[in-house]
Amino acid sequence: MDWYRLTNEAEISSPSLILYSERIEKNLLAMVAVAKDPVRLWPHVKTHKVAELIAQQVALGICKFKCATIAEAEMVSAVSGVTRLLLAVQPVGPQLQRLLQLCQRYPHIRFATIVDDLSVVLDLATLFRSAAQTLPSRHQIEVFLDLNVGQGRTGIQPDATAVTLALAIEECPSLKFTGLHAYDGHLGLPDLAERSIQCDLAFQSVDQLRHSLETRFKRELDVIVAGSPTFALHAARARVYLSPGTTVFWDAGYATKFPDLPFQPAAALLCRVISRPAQNHLCLDLGHKAVASEMPQPRVLFPDLPDATFLSHSEEHLLIASSSAHRLPVGSVLYAIPWHVCPTVALHSQLWIARNQLAINQWKVLARARCLTI
Repeated sequence: MDWYRLTNEAEISSPSLILYSERIEKNLLAMVAVAKDPVRLWPHVKTHKVAELIAQQVALGICKFKCATIAEAEMVSAVSGVTRLLLAVQPVGPQLQRLLQLCQRYPHIRFATIVDDLSVVLDLATLFRSAAQTLPSRHQIEVFLDLNVGQGRTGIQPDATAVTLALAIEECPSLKFTGLHAYDGHLGLPDLAERSIQCDLAFQSVDQLRHSLETRFKRELDVIVAGSPTFALHAARARVYLSPGTTVFWDAGYATKFPDLPFQPAAALLCRVISRPAQNHLCLDLGHKAVASEMPQPRVLFPDLPDATFLSHSEEHLLIASSSAHRLPVGSVLYAIPWHVCPTVALHSQLWIARNQLAINQWKVLARARCLTI
């Protein structure tokens, strides 16, 4: 039987996102094997946003996590065994106070954030200085410089400007300058040799900056690197932490582009045929509200319909054409592998967990919310 097909599919409402336990476990073990030591892993939780998966990773010796939102950070903080947590979006506005509240509520965790702007550094320093009496003795919020190594989305250039900002952080008693954060998510090159060349080029300036700052401050600094496509390449370097995210579930996009990486899709959408409006046409209940739609088609791959072409996509409907449409009556179940799983997960409040091709339980996607309690 195909790995994605459920024996109790008739019991599952559609559209639903199914997680396959055995495949997730293999992906987690592959993450550890690539890193060679779970202590080196600092995985991003934005792909899954699920507390149970944090606990699975902690059981493997992974104790550091990276988050995009305060809600994700709060979810992770409540899981026993987590020791360090990085908010990987520069905090501004109310996020500053929410970050402080996290530090106050979970004093056993070393919290950190990224910065690329002096005004945020000063706001952080003022906030944590004023709250010093409410924090553990000599507690400092850890700060990483966010470096722009080519993506051009956030970050400061790894040059003299970064040194100046690092010196400003070092002068703030309530902050602890901890290291460098260099996300290279733009390096999604399918060719492994070219990806490796570009990855090395992007990291050179990071390594040079680290050497310069360590010489100046006379201590070692932490360096957090790697999106999922460059994870295995950075794993060959010494003294870096690795922060893949999509590796937990993988998806059709990464499986297509990066066959060199040892991960396999572990999530599929269960949907149904809700209409057959024309010959060879199928309308499915797999609209924008069930699958990430920020990219061009294909937004999913249908293992049972390899010739599927995409005709239209709207909030609740996906219209496809296939030469096999005639054998699928209204009500038929189809399985679709998301092209981009991360924002797909965020569209679902609950996920089905399958083992031995039987959906046995549901997990809440707790941190899809913008706010939990803080």
